[in-house]
Amino acid sequence: MSITYRPFRNPDPPAIVRIWNECYTGRGAAYMNGTLPLEFLVLAKPYFDPQGLILAEKDGEPVGFVHAGFAAAGDGDKLCYERGIVCALAVRPQHQRQGLGRELLRRGEAYLRSRGATVIQAGQRRPLCPFYWGLLSGSEPGGILASDNGAQAFLLANGYWPGERCLIYQRELMNLSSVPDLRFADIKRRCDLIAQPRPVSPTWFEEVVYSPLEMLEFHLVECSRGETVAQVRVWDMEHFAWRWHQPSAGIIDLVVPEAHRRKGYAKFLLAQVMRYLQEQFYGIVEFQVPESNVPAQRLVEGLGFVKVDEGRVFHKE
Repeated sequence: MSITYRPFRNPDPPAIVRIWNECYTGRGAAYMNGTLPLEFLVLAKPYFDPQGLILAEKDGEPVGFVHAGFAAAGDGDKLCYERGIVCALAVRPQHQRQGLGRELLRRGEAYLRSRGATVIQAGQRRPLCPFYWGLLSGSEPGGILASDNGAQAFLLANGYWPGERCLIYQRELMNLSSVPDLRFADIKRRCDLIAQPRPVSPTWFEEVVYSPLEMLEFHLVECSRGETVAQVRVWDMEHFAWRWHQPSAGIIDLVVPEAHRRKGYAKFLLAQVMRYLQEQFYGIVEFQVPESNVPAQRLVEGLGFVKVDEGRVFHKE
């Protein structure tokens, strides 16, 4: 068997999509029915570097790939090359357990170090998420998922250590019932729910990441003062619909100012958003919560969400 390794070339997307669909078969990965999702959500990024997408070939046929890259510095207007990210790695099933994954990982790490990385992480979590939002990890980049059989063990065996867990919750919307809360009647009387398109992001990197996603922003506004007491974003997870067999939406960026917490605003807002999504014929909504955020876990569990997966980012110096 003759295995060679090389960087990405323009004719490679069909082969990458075939490898993706053979390898990423878990609940947290989208099925790509063509090359357009790959082109739109990965290759079209202005910071995409062909040298960071490395393919393994057997006798000239691609059988695996690794994709490594960088996210933005603190100001969001340029890339930070000190922390590298292994964004994706896949080897066709019939070629696994032959050392290809280990060698691809090593070459991805070498690429990152050659660009200046002193710390490397495997898996993406905001704000370190340059590629694959909309194709991998569900409602937002959640790191390496537990449902990705063997992925976490593979990284541990290759010198990585795990970071904080991210808990992934889903809620089916078909039989959505009213949420009982005595505070809701007063909130409904005093507040308006406003839906609007996502505004342009304040930084270059954030706009690059968000712009391919069809996203709405919901504001719960107290009428008397015109003040937003809670807000959240929702986006259409169109590429996960085939995997989950029904239209799906992701909830992100739930924000309640400190002065308005523990008053029922977040619960009321999420309940109204779920009702809106049900009326738009969505069947599933997903929301991710850091393990350390216990109040958010209680909030979503109280709204009928069920934990379906968990993810971790892995680190290596």
